Formats: sequence, structure tokens, C-alpha cells
Amino acid sequence: MSRRSGILEFAVLGLLRESPMHGYELRKRLNTSLGVFRAFSYGTLYPCLKTLVAQGWLIEEPGNTTEDALAAPLTGRRAKIVYRLTAEGKEHFEQLLSQTGPDAYEDETFAARFAFFGQTSRDVRMRVLEGRRSRLEERLEKMRVSLARTRERLDDYTLELQRHGMESVEREVRWLNELIESERAGRDLKGSATGEPAQQDTTSGATGGLPRSGDDPRPDSPDDTAT
Repeated sequence: MSRRSGILEFAVLGLLRESPMHGYELRKRLNTSLGVFRAFSYGTLYPCLKTLVAQGWLIEEPGNTTEDALAAPLTGRRAKIVYRLTAEGKEHFEQLLSQTGPDAYEDETFAARFAFFGQTSRDVRMRVLEGRRSRLEERLEKMRVSLARTRERLDDYTLELQRHGMESVEREVRWLNELIESERAGRDLKGSATGEPAQQDTTSGATGGLPRSGDDPRPDSPDDTAT
């Protein structure tokens, strides 16, 4: 399994843990709430769903809304399929949430992990945040060394681009420092003291990779029958 497909499976399981959804609704949630998946198409999502069903982590159920029941005979298409997380799927997702290895610190992986911090225990959140900060500090040091070596050979625009990249990393390190300080103080992102997983708003624009939630600017396709 590639890292990218693994991230998609993680996000699908996490969203379906909240509630069952059909594919169209699931894709919209991936696009609007988890911006790192904006490039995923139905052609990518449905094979992922089929794989999760085959592994026993999801089950398929026919749509049972009145709208679905009326639309199917009129359009000649099958009713929308609803995907529901199984007990095994929930257990598997919880195992994924508990992982704090190096993969959790990478750019796209971290963004997906952060989106589900509301379902993650505080000690795991701390390890992931500290690991991400350490990874970025290493990256920042390499960027500084590289810039010092090549500064004289760069034109003004390339130099400015290098500086912009360093500033972006520095901003994320400062953001991580603030999050880590809050976690150590026993506060969630809303400032309340609790030992429970933070009820993180995954639509926040201050997540360094998770854009603010909103309507997907692309046209929504009503075609969401089983494939």
C-alpha cells in the first residue's frame, strides 16, 4: 500500500466513525474538511471503499431515505450505497490513531492525523506534535545551511523564495510550540481543562495544511451510485 492510499484509508475510516455516509457525501467531506484530499476523485475513492469492505472494516448498506427510494425507479439507477464502519473497522482505526512513528510527522500524513486529534488521546497527540516539531526543526536547519552556502550564487528572486520557504517552516514551528504548550497545560484548543481528547474543529484555517471548511468550489456531481 502506498503512503497516499494509506492516508486516504485512514481518513475514510475516521469520517465513517462519526457516522455512516454514502460515497458522494464522503468525498465532499474529504474535500471540504480535509483539504489534503482535494485532488482525490471518485475513481480513487471507490476502489479504496471496496478494499475496506473486503477487509471487513466497512459494510455496504442500501440507502434508506425516501429520496433514495423514489429516485431509483425513476432514474433506472440503483439506490445510493451507504458505508458503515464495522466493529473491526473501529478497532483498526483506533490502532492507527495510536501510532506515533515517523510516518505521522510527514506533511500530508500529519495534516490527516491532526484532523482527527479530537478522537486521539492526549499522550498520543503530544508525541505526534513533538515529532512533527522535531522534523521541521531539522528541515529548517538544513535550509539555513543550504542558504548560507548558496546565497552568493542566487539572484534576488530565488533568494526571496528561499527566505519565504524558511519563514513558512518557522511559522509552523511557532504554531506547534503553542499547541504543545496548551497540551502540557491540559487545555484543548477551546481553552478548557480536560483529560479527554480535544474536540478539535477540523475546519479551522490555522492548521498549517487543513484549509477552512466551506463549499467545494467545483460542481457537485449527483452521480453516486455503487460501482
